[in-house]
Amino acid sequence: MPDIDKKDRPTTSVTDQEALDFHAMGRPGKLEINPTKPMATQRDLSLAYSPGVAVPVKAIAADPQTAYDYTARGNMVAVISNGTAILGLGNLGALASKPVMEGKSVLFKRFADVDSIDLEIDTENVDEFINCVRFLGPSFGGINLEDIKAPDCFVIESRLRELMDIPVFHDDQHGTAIIAAAGLINALELTGRDLKTTKLVCNGAGAAAIACVELVKAMGFAPENIILCDTKGVIYQGRTEGMNQWKSAHAAKTDARTLEEAMKGADVIFGLSQKGAFSAKMIRSMADRPIIFAMANPDPEITPEEVARIRDDAIMATGRSDYPNQVNNVLGFPYIFRGALDVRASTINDAMKIAAVNALANLAREDVPDDVVAAYQGNRPRFGAQYIIPVPFDPRLISAIPVAVAQAAIETGVARKVITDMAGYARELSARRDPIASTLASLYERVRRRPKRIVFAEAEEEQVLRAALSYANQQLGTALLLGREDLIRATAERAGIDLNRPGLEIVNARISTRVEAYIDYLYARLQRKGYLHRDAQRLIHNDRNHFAATMVALGDADGMVTGITRNYSTALEDIRRCIDEKPGHRVIGVSLALCRGRTVFVADTAVHDMPTSEELADIAEEAAGLARRMGYQPRVALLAYSTFGHPSGERSERVREAVKILDKRRVDFEYDGEMAADVALNRKVMEQYPFCRLSGPANVLVMPAFHSASISTKMLQELGGSTVIGPILVGLDKPVQITSMGAKDSDIVNMAAIAAYGGS
Repeated sequence: MPDIDKKDRPTTSVTDQEALDFHAMGRPGKLEINPTKPMATQRDLSLAYSPGVAVPVKAIAADPQTAYDYTARGNMVAVISNGTAILGLGNLGALASKPVMEGKSVLFKRFADVDSIDLEIDTENVDEFINCVRFLGPSFGGINLEDIKAPDCFVIESRLRELMDIPVFHDDQHGTAIIAAAGLINALELTGRDLKTTKLVCNGAGAAAIACVELVKAMGFAPENIILCDTKGVIYQGRTEGMNQWKSAHAAKTDARTLEEAMKGADVIFGLSQKGAFSAKMIRSMADRPIIFAMANPDPEITPEEVARIRDDAIMATGRSDYPNQVNNVLGFPYIFRGALDVRASTINDAMKIAAVNALANLAREDVPDDVVAAYQGNRPRFGAQYIIPVPFDPRLISAIPVAVAQAAIETGVARKVITDMAGYARELSARRDPIASTLASLYERVRRRPKRIVFAEAEEEQVLRAALSYANQQLGTALLLGREDLIRATAERAGIDLNRPGLEIVNARISTRVEAYIDYLYARLQRKGYLHRDAQRLIHNDRNHFAATMVALGDADGMVTGITRNYSTALEDIRRCIDEKPGHRVIGVSLALCRGRTVFVADTAVHDMPTSEELADIAEEAAGLARRMGYQPRVALLAYSTFGHPSGERSERVREAVKILDKRRVDFEYDGEMAADVALNRKVMEQYPFCRLSGPANVLVMPAFHSASISTKMLQELGGSTVIGPILVGLDKPVQITSMGAKDSDIVNMAAIAAYGGS
């Protein structure tokens, strides 16, 4: 393993005061409770409490399983501790554990949309703890035990699993084991080892270490090839000192008595002990290409820098975020519970854990999207010694691990609800955490039913290649990679992208048999606009946008996406030389603003600077049409700085005139204006104008000018925490979409899918 430059490692250290200020600012702590139903009227209160609440009470009494339908139980996990083993800080008591337990609850919500509440139990008596938790079952869909010392945690988890009919999961044990096992699978793959013949030593015999050993044995490791060590040395058959039933279950038949002796010739070492436990001599004595997981926190048994000075063939993982291959439990527990809750599992068994292991391992082998690159501070990881475990902010975790866990629960008979459409379930999971995925889900599904050939006009760029690969992998159609083949292949090789996968085709403009037809087409369009035949030749031979747009115009492709290497207006000019407006339509740009559960279409955000009244009316029609095609019933507000004549002004007059034009056209959607943004979006404010034609808050906003549209969407994005898609190009006769310069691969895929949808 090469030396790791400290300046390239992300720094996550904080001062004590910063940590205290973070927890104290605003409302103290990290959690609050918000209702999921409206509580605005007397009727709402009657439905939520008395008398309406009596109806679900009776239904649940008659059939307890309906509690999952009528209450929050199916999405609620309790995080429970007595504070006897807090984050490596030791036994500091139940109350001191509360910040950690609140943090765990926040992670459940942030990563898997699982609601969670922390419960701190002020007893170290095992029986008292068990009796307290066992009676909480009706309140929750699962129990996450945390920071409980060994061996108490073994007894507590085992007894509660017997007594309760919901998943009970001690994350300090199983979470660490699952993430470590996933990394181990990939490390074995990279070093050409078979788990049945691999020799593993585990230093540490606490909760996490015992769980690691049990899990790798369940996965197929030969028990005779595993040696467990504690502070007194090797746990061997016949040893009596410092033993208990959990250690005895893993006692090895071996002559080794010390950690140093055990590590001679070992293929793998798991460290779950303390800083400095692994010496240079121990590391040198290991087999070729050793696998070293030094997982002690906050300081590992040996650092990657120290190992790099000893030998250069090791694969390493630690528990720290400032080194590659972090064994981070947040990769596991939120998603494992998500899958278990969604099938109403009665337990989390070995099959479900192993399913999570395999899903994690497989994810690390896939091409890495731009969202992961951001988590790596601009470095794109690739499957190998420095990347055997996914990173916590990988957006694909939510749609990979719960599906695997749920499927395993169903197959092993512990699920009380069966999911038959796992692909649909995966899409629903993505939508829980990604507002874009939710909005575009039906669009993607329609494109999958009728896949399209989309030209990626800037395929020599790495993020475009990644987007094209994602487009093909998601079975949206064929990605046509436009560019010079040698440069495309060179970029793909640097990025680790396999161009031989189905759904990818390279289109080299210089050798295409269609070049002359494209030149003739373009010259016929431009010859009366000052262009010579050689100008058309130059544009087709040298400009990717003209070539791609002509492909689409002549039916050699169903649509195109471009824009990352030149600004929007320039790209649009290129395309409009090749493709006309759709007859009877106007070309505009519409942005989708996804704001706190609401989707609002904003127009025109790309084309018209200061639209006339006629143009405003056209923009309203185009935007309403897009909203309807995407599954929304359009309610269009034509915005201004004034509301229904006050204050008056020339620009507002244009908006009022646009409304009159729409009246004459007898359009088939709701519209009104001129009005201010708060009137358009706030039902209470709108009620002050009872004559307003809109039946509710607007979902299509027609801006009075391009600059106001652009400013407002960017402010929503930066200040309001909204997600903005687009501008989506509407009104051309053929499907074309233009991304923003420097767009991420996920943004490019979305625009390609929208282009494909436009051609459906």
